[in-house]
Amino acid sequence: MKPESENEFYKKEAKDMVNIVQRLVIEGHRFELIETVNLVLEPGILSKDDEIDPNCVVRARGLPWQSSDQDIAKFFRGLNVAKGGVALCLSSLGRRNGEALVRFVSQEHRDIALKRHKHHIGPRYIEVYRASGEDFLSVAGGSSCEALAFLSRGAAVIVRMRGLPYDCTAQQVLDFFSSGDNACNVMDGVDGVLFVRKADGRATGDAFVLFGEEADAPKALAKHREVIGSRYIELFRSTTAEVQQVLNRSLMLDPPPASQLPTIPIPSYPLLPQHVITSGTRKDCVRLRGLPYEAQVEHILDFLGDYAKNIVYQGVHMVYNAQGQPSGEAFIQMDSEQSAYVTAQQKHHRYMIFGKKQRYIEVFQCSGEDMNLVLTGGLPTPASPAKAAAPTPALLSTGGSMLPNPATMKFPPNAYAPIPFATAPLPPGQYLHAPIFYWPLYPSPPVSPTGYYMQGPPGPPLGPPQQQPQLIQADCMGLAPPLTTAAPLPNLQPIDARLLEITPRPISC
Repeated sequence: MKPESENEFYKKEAKDMVNIVQRLVIEGHRFELIETVNLVLEPGILSKDDEIDPNCVVRARGLPWQSSDQDIAKFFRGLNVAKGGVALCLSSLGRRNGEALVRFVSQEHRDIALKRHKHHIGPRYIEVYRASGEDFLSVAGGSSCEALAFLSRGAAVIVRMRGLPYDCTAQQVLDFFSSGDNACNVMDGVDGVLFVRKADGRATGDAFVLFGEEADAPKALAKHREVIGSRYIELFRSTTAEVQQVLNRSLMLDPPPASQLPTIPIPSYPLLPQHVITSGTRKDCVRLRGLPYEAQVEHILDFLGDYAKNIVYQGVHMVYNAQGQPSGEAFIQMDSEQSAYVTAQQKHHRYMIFGKKQRYIEVFQCSGEDMNLVLTGGLPTPASPAKAAAPTPALLSTGGSMLPNPATMKFPPNAYAPIPFATAPLPPGQYLHAPIFYWPLYPSPPVSPTGYYMQGPPGPPLGPPQQQPQLIQADCMGLAPPLTTAAPLPNLQPIDARLLEITPRPISC
């Protein structure tokens, strides 16, 4: 609606209202209770713990995607919307889906709002339905103290930025808005910028920015699709409810899609290659994230440069997912905490050149305990009673050998030593992380294991020993060739043939 026609519309409405009031006065009606109608939507902040009258909320559907909370409040003009009472709904991709939840100050105003079902905003008709207070809180309620402090600054305008570089800083955002023809100042400097991050601290490329005056809104939005570095930035006017909703979603840990879960059943006693995982709280490891899927150990060594000389023997661990595919991560054990610290400081957000690809790599200092948490999906891995009674030698000592001692090993050399950890039955709605396999050799072979040995609850005794297929050729492991005699070795325990269904094919070097 153009400003001229909008003014004429309001004049006509005012004249109609005057005529109605005059008619009521002539008929003897007395106005004792004066009710004020708000013309502008006031901002407000809600928490997940707040209580809302379930009879004061409606759901509006079919809104233009570019509609703001003020546009929706104008659609319900004449009715009092509660403070912060317009919550724009977002799709699973974080984009507006044409729906909004609107909260009114009373049930009477809500009932009048329902009568505007299929009224129009421009050429689009809007559907209006009843909604509950829980629906509104699920969208507009927040649980982040950081968001509460950010929104409590009392800004007049909130702008959402999308498409930021992952290494973008608050100062770069300030320079983005303060430069050029439509320069404007961000409210409270760097404190007026809130980056959206995932639960593990990784950037999402989104941020919210505060402005103190309404006049700054058109200037800020005029920078839509301008660039920071080599990326163009999308800008949208936002709301307090959208800030809460985006932050709530970013902190949620969604279960992996069913198509990415392993096809083998996960029992109550999963077994992981615990004997090759380092442990302890010493931060003598570094974690690399964002590696190209084609990267091998030699590419990592080339990326680390001079810092690679501080890697202990067999200290490079390439992480693979449950399907045996590279996950883009690696753990590296250094010879000291100082080496790990310096490596993380100097190589964080540096670029790895791989063919025509150029990827920046995240490098973090961590401990063996942190490595365990990632490799086991965040589940605890207590030591077995036998290991608790005996002292545990260093698993990845400098210059040591990763190969088991033939005189003391109790499992075949091509099998992982199983360390079970008990897990209670999972209640409905929860899930167990798919186990992550990794190959600890240095350098790593070109493929990863496709299975692992699993053990269920105690059952009947095993039958006579059977000859097992060789998973890894002896010359790859540096071991002596397998014996040709059919008699079993005295120090090796037989393996149930049912376990071999998990490893259908051998691994070649």
